Amino acid sequence: MAKPLHTTWMMLRRGNRVVLALKKIKFGKGKINGIGGKVEAGESFAEAAVRETEEEIGVRVTEMEEVGTVIFDELVYNGVRGQTIMHCFVATKWEGEPVETDEMKPEWFDIDAIPYEQMWVDDKFWLPLVLAGKKIEARFKFNDDFEIVSQEVNVLPDLCVGLLNM
Repeated sequence: MAKPLHTTWMMLRRGNRVVLALKKIKFGKGKINGIGGKVEAGESFAEAAVRETEEEIGVRVTEMEEVGTVIFDELVYNGVRGQTIMHCFVATKWEGEPVETDEMKPEWFDIDAIPYEQMWVDDKFWLPLVLAGKKIEARFKFNDDFEIVSQEVNVLPDLCVGLLNM
C-alpha cells in the first residue's frame, strides 16, 4: 500500500470574515477552497501551509492555529487512488494582502455566508465546526464521482492541537 499523501489547508481569518479562494487550475479547479497543497520532503505541515499560502495568494502567515485533520480514504488524486491526509490551519496574522495568482483567486467571506455549494461536498460537515472555534478530526470516503460513501467527524479537546507562533 502506498504511503499517504500529506497536504495542507489554510484559511485566513479576521473577526467574522475569512479568506477562501477559487481554485483556477489542476485538482479542484472551479471549487472554492482553503489555500494549500502537498507537503514537500523535509517540510513540517506548518511550513508547507505557510509556503503554499505565500505561493498561492501572496501573503506571509506569521501566526496560525492548527485546527485539525481531514483524512480522505481512497481518494483518486492525479490518477492514483490512495489516502490523503489534509492538515488544517487558520491564520490569524499575516503580512500583505491576498492577491490573485495563476492558481487561486482569493475572496473574503462572512462566516455566515460561506459558499458551501461551490466547495467540496465534505466541507459542510467539518468547516462549520472550525468556524465555531472547534478542533476537528474527520474522515471521508468518496466514490469515483466524489460523492461521500462514508464519513466521521469528531470534535477534539483543545489540548490536541496548539497555537504556532512563527
